[in-house]
Parts: sequence; structure tokens; C-alpha cells
Amino acid sequence: MAHRNDDPLLVCHGVSKYFGAMAAVKDLSFEVKRGEIFGIGGPNGAGKTTLFDVISGVVPADAGKVVFAGHEITRAPPHRVCHLGVARIFQSTAAFDSMTVHENVMVGAMFGVGGHIFPPIFRSRRAIERADAAMAAMGLTELANSRIADLPVLDRKLAMCASAVASDPKMLLLDEPVGGLNPHEIGLVVDIVRRIAAQDITVILIEHVMRFMVQLATRVMIMHHGVKIFEGPPEGLARDRTVAEVYLGERSAKLLERSLARS
Repeated sequence: MAHRNDDPLLVCHGVSKYFGAMAAVKDLSFEVKRGEIFGIGGPNGAGKTTLFDVISGVVPADAGKVVFAGHEITRAPPHRVCHLGVARIFQSTAAFDSMTVHENVMVGAMFGVGGHIFPPIFRSRRAIERADAAMAAMGLTELANSRIADLPVLDRKLAMCASAVASDPKMLLLDEPVGGLNPHEIGLVVDIVRRIAAQDITVILIEHVMRFMVQLATRVMIMHHGVKIFEGPPEGLARDRTVAEVYLGERSAKLLERSLARS
């Protein structure tokens, strides 16, 4: 079935995920448009990373439906979700530490969209070109032969971004991409995410650093105890009483409002 460009790229309808009696995600519904940068915030334990686990196929939803680019992926395995065009960067800087930057990025290029379940014998020219282009976009060309284990946190995060982008995704899931970074490094990641979005890649990001999120996101969803308590433009965050009470706090809400007024 053909899909229009104005159709949502991702639809989550009534999604729930339980661990025993605890609802990590409960009856959650939202849509993400093509080309959007969609931010997800909330306190620790709100269910944000579990939601990413459900979308990316790491764990199946217990109820509800997840549809990506017209394909239902509610209980699809991770490799199927990846091959449809969903790439994910985890909160921890997980990588193959004994391998070089180039080798790590090649993993994304070879196993992404149109990739393989089992390792191919030869590296295709197209995969090599995608890996080289992704490293150049992240400023990693000179570090191509460096071991991931020897890199600082920022460069490890950029290598993970390059591997994800090299997979040729339609949508990229970023889980706390600026955790552990200083203000200057956060600014660099802002530019990187904008460059990624400019490549017609829809971005969904989880982040506690609100200054980072509101600079980038076209819309924001705030979760608390597995449910949605806010969805809308970033400007509405500081004025929402529930968000202020359960997440930001009065002082942070006022600081955020002043920051948004200056931007």
C-alpha cells in the first residue's frame, strides 16, 4: 500500500509493557511525523527507555500496536525493525571496544537497511561508501583506525552515531545522547543532530538536559510512571503545571521559560 509523505512515520497506539505487576509503559499513544525531531523527557523510571526497547524490538509490547512506515512492528525482532529503517543509539556507549572506529561504523553499514542477518563474506562498495560518508559527517575520518576503547566519551558517542547513520535509517532513536558531556560538547552534538535530521532522517531523542532538547525538538512528550503527561511544542513545557510539579520543579520551569523566551 502506498503511503503519503504526510502520513506519520511512527504510530504507537495503546502501547503497554509490564514487568510483573509494574507497568513500565501504560496505554501510551502518540505519532511521530516524517522529518520531525521528537523529544521524550521525564524523571528516571518514567518508562522512556522501555518505550525505545518496545519500538526497536528488544522487548515485545504486552498490549497495543506499533506501526512504522506502514509496517506493524509490535512484535517484530530487532533485526527486522533495523532492516525496515530504525536505528538506535543506546544510553551507554556500547561498541566493539577491540575494533577500530571504521570497523564499528562498517557494522552499521553492512547490517542496516537491506543488510544481512548473518555476516557477509565481503564488504560491498556501497557499504564502504556509506561508512566513509558517515565518519566524515561526524568528523571522525582522522580517527578511522583508532580503537574505540581508546577514545574519549564524545568521540565514542559520535562513532555510535556514525554507525547508526551508516545503516541508512529512516528513523534514529537517541537515548540520552549528551549524558556525561560538557556544555561545549553538547553544542557540538546539537549541530550533529541537526545535520542528521537534514539527511531526511526522523529523530526521536530521550534526554534529561532540557536545554539540549528544547533547542532541537519540534514537539516534546513527557512521561511519568509509564503514562504521557504532556505532548506539544517545547514552549508549552514551562507553562504546564503537571510537568512543573512532577518533573521540572518550579525553579527549573521558570529558568526554562526564560531560556525559551531568549531563543
